[in-house]
Amino acid sequence: MAAASANNRETQDRLRRYQARQTVHETKTARRKRDNLVGVLAIVVVGALAATAQIVYFTAGPGTPEPVASASPAPTDPAAVAPDPALSEFRTWTGTMTLNEGIELEYELDGLAAPQAVASFASLVQSGFYDGLSCHRLTTQGIFVLQCGDPNGDGTGGPEYRFGPIENPPLDDVYTTGVIAMARQGGDGASMGSQFFIVYDESTIPADAAGGYTIMGRITSGLDALIADVVAAGVEGGAPDGAPAVPTVISGITIQ
Repeated sequence: MAAASANNRETQDRLRRYQARQTVHETKTARRKRDNLVGVLAIVVVGALAATAQIVYFTAGPGTPEPVASASPAPTDPAAVAPDPALSEFRTWTGTMTLNEGIELEYELDGLAAPQAVASFASLVQSGFYDGLSCHRLTTQGIFVLQCGDPNGDGTGGPEYRFGPIENPPLDDVYTTGVIAMARQGGDGASMGSQFFIVYDESTIPADAAGGYTIMGRITSGLDALIADVVAAGVEGGAPDGAPAVPTVISGITIQ
C-alpha cells in the first residue's frame, strides 16, 4: 500500500513538472508572437519601400529561412484524438528501428519531457503503423535531417489524428546530433501526427510563430551506419533536399 502511494506521488510530481515546463513554453511562444506583431507594425511605419526590401531579403535572398520538417495535412477524421499522454508512463522508453533490413538504430524516448509525443509514437509502433513506411526526405545543406513516418511517402500523410502542443523544444533552436523530433506544419503547434525526423548532424532550426519542434528522444547507437549507407549517397538528383538517393524504408521497429 505504501509503495503504491509513493508511486502515485512520484507520478503526480512528474506531471506537475511537465505542466510547469509547458507553461513556460506557452509563455515564451506568446511573447514571440507579440514581438513578431511589434516587428510587423514597425516595418509598416518605416514605409512601403523598406517593407518591400525586407520581404525580398527574407523570401528570395540570402536571408531565406532554412527548410524545416515538411508539413502534415489536417486529420482525415476530425473526431479522432491522439493517445492519452499518460500512456507514456512519464518514463524512458527504449527500442530498435531497423532501416533497409541492415541499419539498426537503437533509440530512447523521454516520456517525461514529451509525454504526448511519446504516447503517440509508442502507440503507433505497437499497432504496426510504421512497418514498411519510407523515410521520404533527406536534407544535406543548412539542416541535416532524415524524415520518416509518412504512410503517403511524400510528407502529406499521417494517422487519423493530429496533436499538440509542442513539447521540449530547444531554447536555442539547436538540435543536437542524434535527436529524434516530431515534424509539423509551419506555424501550427497542433499539427503533429506520425512524421518524425532524425538529426544526423547538429542543426539550427529557427523557431516559428508556434515555437520549435518537439524533441521526444534520441538515437543512442547506429547513427554512423545511417550516415555511411544513406546520408553519404545524398539526395536523389543531387539536390540538397528531397528523397534519399538510397531508398530508405523502416523494415522493423520495436519499443519497450
